[in-house]
Order: sequence, then C-alpha cells, then structure tokens
Amino acid sequence: MPIHFGTDGWRAVISDTFTFHNLRQVSQAIADAVASEEWLNGIHVSTQPDPRRMVVGFDTRFLSDRYAVEAARVLAANGYKVYLTSADVPTPTVSYSVRHLGAIAGLMITASHNAPRYNGVKLKAAYGGSAVGEQCRRVEVYLNDNEARGRGPNLMDYDQARDTGLIERFNPTPAYHDHLRTLIDFDAIADNPQHLVVDSMFGSGRGQIKGFLQGSSCEVFEVRGEMNPGFGGIHPEPIAHYLGALAGAIAAGHGQLGLATDGDGDRLGAMDGRGQFVDPHRIMALALKYLVETRGLTGKVIKTVSTTQMINTLAEKFDLEVIETPVGFNHIADWILRDDVLIGGEESGGISFKGNIPEGDGILMGLLIVEMVASLDTPLDQLVADLLDEVGPSHYKRLDLRLSRPFSKENMVQRLSDAAPDRIADVPVTNIQTLDGVKYLLDDDSWLLIRPSGTEPVLRIYAEARDPSRVKALMGYGRSVAEVKG
Repeated sequence: MPIHFGTDGWRAVISDTFTFHNLRQVSQAIADAVASEEWLNGIHVSTQPDPRRMVVGFDTRFLSDRYAVEAARVLAANGYKVYLTSADVPTPTVSYSVRHLGAIAGLMITASHNAPRYNGVKLKAAYGGSAVGEQCRRVEVYLNDNEARGRGPNLMDYDQARDTGLIERFNPTPAYHDHLRTLIDFDAIADNPQHLVVDSMFGSGRGQIKGFLQGSSCEVFEVRGEMNPGFGGIHPEPIAHYLGALAGAIAAGHGQLGLATDGDGDRLGAMDGRGQFVDPHRIMALALKYLVETRGLTGKVIKTVSTTQMINTLAEKFDLEVIETPVGFNHIADWILRDDVLIGGEESGGISFKGNIPEGDGILMGLLIVEMVASLDTPLDQLVADLLDEVGPSHYKRLDLRLSRPFSKENMVQRLSDAAPDRIADVPVTNIQTLDGVKYLLDDDSWLLIRPSGTEPVLRIYAEARDPSRVKALMGYGRSVAEVKG
C-alpha cells in the first residue's frame, strides 16, 4: 500500500503499513523536503527559524516512544539538531515548542483519536501549527522520488547522536505551561477553586491540566491517566460514547465539572456536574460568549462548515464576522496566521483562541472552561442553559455512511447540488453551499451537510435543528440520497 502523506501527516495500522522501515522512509522525505529551498515559500513566520533545528514528540500509543527515536535518528543523520521530548506530551505542546525553540519544523508521533491499532506522524510548521498542504505534498514528492531511485534513509546511531549533540532530550512542558499562563486567568481560578474530574483517556494529555492547576487550590481527580498503549480497547476520542469512566467519576462525587482530552490532547469534550455531555459545539459557543462579554476581546470568528449555527447567532449579536472553512483545522490555521481571529474551531473538538498558536488545543480549552466556571461563579450546566436561552435550542447529529461502491467526490457534490430540493421535510431551502460537500440551509435556521469523503466510499451527514424531530427528518433525507451498503 503506498504511503499517502496528506494534510497534517500520515496515519496507518501498526505493523501493517506503519512500520519502522516506512517511518524511516517518511522521516527521510521530511528531512529532504524541509531542506529544500521552497520549504518556507509563502509561509508567514514572525522570526526566521533555524533551518537545521527540528522538534520530535510522541504520544502514549504502542511503540510511539521507539518510533520517535527512529525519526530523530534519521533527522540527525541528515544534519539536523533534534530536540526530542523526554516523555509523551500533547500535540499542542510539541507545536508550541517548534515556535518557542525557533525550529523550522516538527514531528509528532501520534494517530490522534484513531483506534489503538493505528499510529501516525503529524508534521508541524515553523509557526507552531500543522504544515500547509503544499509542504505536505512536497514531502510526498520526495517520498515517491526516493522510492523510485531506491534511496534509503540516512540513519545515525542514537548514542552517537546524543554524544555529538545532534539529539537532545528535553521537557517542553514548563515552557508550554508558561505560555498557557499568558492565556488563562490563573488568579480567577485560584480565587474560586473548582472540584473537577479530568479524563485523559490514557492519552498524552495526562497530567497536563492537573499539573497546570497545582497551587490553585483546585481539587483535580484524574481518571485514565496511567500509561495504557491500547487505550483500554476504545478510541481515545472525547465523545459521549467513550466517556463512561468520566461519567462514573462524576456520579461517584469526585467533581462537579468533567473535562476529557483525546489521544494527543488537541481535542476536548466536557461534562457538567450531572454527567451530561457538553459537546464541542457548545464549548466553542460558550468560549466565544465568555471571551467577548467577560474578556472584552474582538476579532473574526472562524468555524468549519460542520460546526453549529449557534456561533453565527452569537457573532451576529456581537457584530463579529463569521468565516466558514472546509473541515480540517489547517483551514482555520490559515486564517489565524493572516488575520485578527478571536476564536476558531471545528465540530470534532479542535478549538483555539486569540494569542495561542494556530493549533487546536484541548488543554487550553479545558483550562478556559475552568476559568469560565470560576470567574462567572456558575456551574457548567447553568452556563449551557443560559446559552440555549439566548440562542435558542440546538440539536445536532452526525452519521457516517459507507456506500456500496466507490464514487467521485466531485461528481457526488455536483449531483447533490444540481438536484437540490426546494424543500426538505416541508421547510424551504434558502441557500446551498458547496465549500466542502453540499450544505442545505433551511428557512428555520436548520441545516443539512452531506460531505463525501475524498479518500474512501463514505458519505458523512451532519444536521442541526431546533428540535430532535427536525434533525431526524434532515438525517432521513441525507440517507435517502445514497445507496447504503448492507
């Protein structure tokens, strides 16, 4: 199976395609691409990075620490000074380290929220966020060229690389926490300490929120914070389906607020004191409301096409411009790099706000929720209730449908657009968007997004409406446009 180095990197099944051999090949291609004259073309960085400095980090997955060492050995053999984390850390910590250390790029060994059998490589650019599409494509070009020429990776002995200073182990957490203190009102938290549960889902976010809150008098009970490379057999994704441990800890009285980070700490989910899941849509809406009303901040609001309309309602109230992007935080990062952005986020839980690196950050957003609850002296369930009183009820659903045969994404989008209905479930369709898939906006502020995958025969269907029955009707129409396998 050919290695595809797409946006934000490469993921594959361990011991199938994700092997030490293939990882070395990918690392060599990254070394070649970063060394090319075109690597920084069109890339905005505030200060010129060191062209021979790289950062490598890793999560808690099976063999991630060993994979990171192998990647570092390849980069060192190519003449790079490699800063290799001394332990597993979240992806946003590695991303911040790239910018903080003035490195030209970074690698994070992780498959994020994917199933335990996967691992991967995320590629980070000098500005502290995901590499842009052109940089990822350049890596793929070198990967294919090296394979065609039969050129294997350069490889340096690990001990020799350390002795000569080409590999340096370091702890990036102190600098990252110092950065978070510029974004989070620690004093507000200390003035009203909270009792919370943190579910790290066995991922590399473990200990991060608890460590930051040390000295604040907060009581932090952490679950699933130990090393478990198999993630207990679940996907380390902070959605309600996988957060039984968090709900149980709250029910047992270990906290009135729950926070959950994914496998590499760049996504967040939450629970209130009643054990009710608070999804990323509501987290982002609450954050926008708080940053404007309490912090007095302004700027553009960036969201992906699959993210809640609550954001639009709030932004209109605050007289802020909303920009929708295709799915993927890299599209949000593009705006953060070139404009005055207050907050950016996507429905999967990757969210960031003004002052941070252009990267989804579950640790940062978890701490902002703690600050919000402490500063407003209001429990999370009441904050959500107040939000819904202001913007109206909101119900959301997503469904991934595997189709019976492969299809062209472009043809599917064209067909869905050309055959757009005037009404769906007796409600007029007022607008059709084709930014990423086909999005039908209806007269009652509900919407339906049908988004074909570009890499597999999967149709992703998203819907949001004021009541569950409308969501069900929208999803039913979405299902009707495809032949569902089985």
